[in-house]
Amino acid sequence: MDYNSYSYPEFGAVAEVSTFNPQNGIAEHNVMLHTTKHGMSFREQLESLHNALAAMEDSLWENRARAVMKRYFLSDASNQTAMVEEMLSNFSPCAVSIVQQPPLDGTKVALWIYLQEGIPVPQRNGNGTFSYKHNDITHYWTAYRHTSGGNSEQQTRYLLEGYEEDLNSHKCNIADNCVHTWFFVRDVDTNYAGVVRGRRDNFEQVGLTQDTHYIASTGIQGSHAEGTVKVLLDAYAVKGIKKEQMTYLYAPTHLNPTYEYGVTFERGVCMEYGDRRQLFISGTASIDNKGNVVHVGDIRNQTLRMWENVGKLLEEKGHTMDDIAQMIVYLRDIADYALVKAMYDERFPETPKVIVLAPVCRPAWLIEMECISLKEYSNSEYRNL
Repeated sequence: MDYNSYSYPEFGAVAEVSTFNPQNGIAEHNVMLHTTKHGMSFREQLESLHNALAAMEDSLWENRARAVMKRYFLSDASNQTAMVEEMLSNFSPCAVSIVQQPPLDGTKVALWIYLQEGIPVPQRNGNGTFSYKHNDITHYWTAYRHTSGGNSEQQTRYLLEGYEEDLNSHKCNIADNCVHTWFFVRDVDTNYAGVVRGRRDNFEQVGLTQDTHYIASTGIQGSHAEGTVKVLLDAYAVKGIKKEQMTYLYAPTHLNPTYEYGVTFERGVCMEYGDRRQLFISGTASIDNKGNVVHVGDIRNQTLRMWENVGKLLEEKGHTMDDIAQMIVYLRDIADYALVKAMYDERFPETPKVIVLAPVCRPAWLIEMECISLKEYSNSEYRNL
């Protein structure tokens, strides 16, 4: 993994970039863009990120890299979403997620962009899904799916049923093709239980049980601009791989199966291609292999245990923390930001990351993180990514 940081003082932005460039495959870039225009208007801060992104695409990759997924982290979605949507036409199309999860560096917006080189322009499939085909593998990135009717349980069922229908139209399904989901839940302390019920019921309907597998997932607080939207769904699915190319991560010495405490997701998933292993680590907190919260009330030690758990998941496929391409860190209490940032800056000074205000599904968890990890791997039976 190659890490770089770029400063754009003319625009008031900085970019943290990881690049994975295997010898015989396409390069992947993960970018975390942060504005340095503290105290400026949202429009000015957003323009600073967009100007820096345009400069990066032109100078660093000479427009060879295409964005396939973007996620905007906003401080006030109700007042800011329309402005984001207004500016999207300035960039090539891709899946775009817009969620209220305030960046904790004191700014109004941060941006994660996932790019790949040598791929065709992603095609719009409707309902927030964009797809592109490379090496006979089709990738489906879905973002910002939502509905405004009903409670969180009903909305979750509706979103998953609609997602299944969309995948079916491409001769795919959630059980065989979905790699990762993200559920952003308004007022997670109140509404997450409904998400759990809706997801469990839907998975039972499509044949996903503790005896088969679930889907790697992050479920975290995040809000849409409209107050009636209680759940937002992002997802990633792949078509054209063999079943054995998608395997799941467990780390049983440190983590228990999620069904033991009533939820239905996998701790992580490994995608094996001919040239790389790509790991998606679900939202991971300070938990033990009995399902108990570890270090209650202690943010420093919860962070350390969380890192230990993530490391054990990565270890199952021969990865380490040095193979992480990007990370998103969720904090419940803004007062913990300074300490957590200092810990991350010391342990992961170069890794692209963003720390946002987003309570976890259990109040006792003060911090959670998710990440993507990449490492070269060779298997002649599989196609390259």
